[in-house]
This record gives sequence, structure tokens and C-alpha cells, in this order.
Amino acid sequence: MGKTNSETGSSGIGVIDKSVAVLAAVATAPRSLADLVGATGLPRATAHRLAVALELHRLLARDAAGRFVLGARIGEFAAALPDPVVVAAGPVLTWVRDEIGESAQLYRLDGTERVCVAAAERTQGLRTTVPVGTRLPLTAGSGAQVLTAFAAPATHAGPPAFSERSLAEVRRRGWAQSIAQREAGVASVSAPVLSPEGDLLGAISISGPIERLGRSPGTRCASVLVEGARRITAALAS
Repeated sequence: MGKTNSETGSSGIGVIDKSVAVLAAVATAPRSLADLVGATGLPRATAHRLAVALELHRLLARDAAGRFVLGARIGEFAAALPDPVVVAAGPVLTWVRDEIGESAQLYRLDGTERVCVAAAERTQGLRTTVPVGTRLPLTAGSGAQVLTAFAAPATHAGPPAFSERSLAEVRRRGWAQSIAQREAGVASVSAPVLSPEGDLLGAISISGPIERLGRSPGTRCASVLVEGARRITAALAS
């Protein structure tokens, strides 16, 4: 019994399979036409015809040496894909909000700032709202502490706003808290979100009035934030 198309990697539609072979070859390294023929096994005329057609559609481009490279449209397609971290964080932020009763956010490091990329707001009562897209400096708040503590040294520009001793403590316990550090009357707790490989992806946070969270919000909330971060990592690994 012969192998199925899925087992051979062939769709059975020749022009598509050959076009994908060309794109896959160029994705690994810039390719001259001769290189493309060698990498794909296609006849020279076929490789040239497909490469030129893909270039016309901006799926391929040429570098300064005239070699084929991936085109700008590949990046445009990639940018339109759902962010897997944000997708994984959505239900987790809702769970964190419901467990603690305060607004939950996911922040991502961007140079000298942190950006809110997802949020689950408290539905009633006094709340601290951080709209998605909000940019905050890395100078105050538990989210800033976590991102600074767990980021690679070269990831964020400029000297850290927190002492190395305090950042070492954040790394040791795996979370940070702040009391009226970024905004008067507001407390927050944050934990790092790591990739399955252990790289920093962001910080999951809750924030709310000090009168509700108290002067030691980490005591009550840190375990929920750490578990929330673990759930996001697990969802990305599955």
C-alpha cells in the first residue's frame, strides 16, 4: 500500500508543492538560481519561473548580490497571525481576576517601557484600569520590577531603576509587589511569564486599591500570579 500525501509531504498539487519547496529553501539561506536548483531538485527553468512569480507577489525578494531571499509579504502574513502568548493568557487573566477580585494584566518588555498586551478588568466597584496598548516606564511598579529582574541584561536599554539587591530578591522569590510606587493609592503584584524553554515572555500582574489589597499584597496574591504564569507556559507547551 502506497504512502498518503500527508506522509510524503505532498499535497498532490504540483505547482503548490514546488512553490513551497522554493520558499522552504530560501527560508534557510539566501539562494542564487543555481543554489535553488540544487536545494529543491527542480529543473532550472521551473525553479526560475516559480521564483520570479513568488517575487512578483512579494513572497520572495532579491538581496544586494541578486540572490533570492524571503519577501516582505511573508512578514506581513506573520504579523497578522494571532499572538500565541496573548491567546494563551486570555483565559488565565480571567481566572486570576476572578480568584483575586482585581484587574489582571499581561505586560511585555519593549526597550525602556512595558506594554500592556492583554487585560481582564474588574467588572464592578472601584478598579484600576490599564487599557491594552498602554505604555509604562520601567521605573516603577511590580511589573517593571519583574521584567527588569528576569530580562537578559542587554534586552532593556539604560540602567535599571531598581537596586541589584532588590532585583535579586525578586528573582529568588519569583514575584514582586509594589505599594503606591507607580500611582498613589494603588498596589500591585506581578510574576514572570516564561516560555517553555525558560525565556522571559512578559509579566502577569494584578493591580487594585491599597485599601483592598493591603500593604503586603504579595502575601495573598503571589501564589495565584505564579500559578497563572505557570498555566500560560503550560498552554504554550501543549
